[in-house]
Amino acid sequence: MKATADGWAGGTFSNPVIPGFHPDPSVCRVGEDYYLVCSSFEYFPGVPVFHSKDLVHWEQIGNVMERPAQLRLPDTAPSSGGVYAPTLRHHDGRFWLITTDVSHDGNVLFSAADPAGPWSDPVRLPGVKGIDPDLAWDEDGRCWVTTAGISQIAIDPGTGQTIGAPRRLWSGTPGAKAPEAPHLYRIGDHWYLLIAEGGTERGHGISIARGPAPYGPFEPCPDNPVLSHRSTDLEIQNTGHGDLVEAPDGSWWLVFLGVRPGGGSPGWHVLGRETFLAPVTWSDEEWPVIGAATPAMAAPPWPPRPVPAPPARDDFDAARLHPHWLSVRCRPEGYFSTTERPGWLTLRARGASLDDQAVTFAGRRQQDRSCRARTLIDPGVGLGGLAVRLDERHHYAVEAAGTGTVRVVARIGPLRQTLGERRVPVGPVTLRIDISAPTETWDPRQGPDVLRLGVEGPDGELEVLAELDGRYLSTEVAGGFTGRVIGMYAAEGTVRFDWFALDAGDKG
Repeated sequence: MKATADGWAGGTFSNPVIPGFHPDPSVCRVGEDYYLVCSSFEYFPGVPVFHSKDLVHWEQIGNVMERPAQLRLPDTAPSSGGVYAPTLRHHDGRFWLITTDVSHDGNVLFSAADPAGPWSDPVRLPGVKGIDPDLAWDEDGRCWVTTAGISQIAIDPGTGQTIGAPRRLWSGTPGAKAPEAPHLYRIGDHWYLLIAEGGTERGHGISIARGPAPYGPFEPCPDNPVLSHRSTDLEIQNTGHGDLVEAPDGSWWLVFLGVRPGGGSPGWHVLGRETFLAPVTWSDEEWPVIGAATPAMAAPPWPPRPVPAPPARDDFDAARLHPHWLSVRCRPEGYFSTTERPGWLTLRARGASLDDQAVTFAGRRQQDRSCRARTLIDPGVGLGGLAVRLDERHHYAVEAAGTGTVRVVARIGPLRQTLGERRVPVGPVTLRIDISAPTETWDPRQGPDVLRLGVEGPDGELEVLAELDGRYLSTEVAGGFTGRVIGMYAAEGTVRFDWFALDAGDKG
């Protein structure tokens, strides 16, 4: 449900508030403005930054890591490696972001006067071990970093030097795996330590403890986990990795990740882990109580502040790509251009195919269960196409060669196969992928969606060259932590794209 100019449509809003591959959200508020960041893993630029006035409508305003000096992922970095679980905070008039580059630099710290950027070059933190780092400042101005495990150490944020020795803190429910994603808050008379536990799969959850100081000792909430959808038939699953934020009216809210599995058993999520929102109240014993997290939520008690939706079509008329465009590991100069042939995106091949970790690729996150992607490609004498990518071993593509051949290629694990091919006139051709999610599940083996790949004719009709089950481009099949990204690539020579359009179908 979308907000209108006068208020919330039906008094509700839709979860997720940031759909598609936007995991591990971290949020902070400055005045009446909210800012939120997410993990980006092997993609460049790293760590998208969002802005909102109402916690529901979010607009991407930039990326933290957009220069090679800020993010140096080698071609050998594995998919689902790269940048993990950032924390965003505002302190002493400046924004601070800490994250882990598991493929190169370890834990790193950035700062900026404006969250839209530019952000500083990284301050490296060699003395901080572990992933999912959190930042918190105490009343004396000491800066504490808490990491998965759960371990904590003080740092000098200006130099990255650690102060003292690391100490172990409360690590969640005894026997629960993967205590991670710690966030530390001073609320009232207590320091609260919020963590995720149970792993980021179906057993995911959020638990909390509190103590008199940022280093504890911590007592666990008697009602832990305070959020988990494990062992339920709720539409939103894998709920965890949350961050608390207080609104100007004194109400509290939680942003957290979850997934929306589709199809039969065991259910496959294809959009990745998404960002959801839930209300928080406080018990008489001063413990947070997380409200129900459902696809349709009661609207907050303030007017909506809608933001413009990114245009479905990009004609590549700007000098730079919009911040929502992603490339794999890097975007080296000379391989991507919107000015070499004005009004076209020019891609120059590095890797030989989407199987190659050095592929030249520009894509957008799939954010709707049903959608349609289209592009007009001029392959020249090269080879390139339109693809739905999960990683190097799991992708579907429709590609055009300069010789006048269009074919569909599917890569599923160790198998790579050409599934359909036809001749077209030499020159520009419109490639298209339609993704359709079923409206109901009647077969326990039914996949989450169907992908139809082919060529669009002058009449706008799709000539289907292959129809494929979407389960093979899901996390449950491929593994890892990411979601689908749909975009264009070059596999041979120089390939140009006049426009790209990604239209939502049934919001489902």
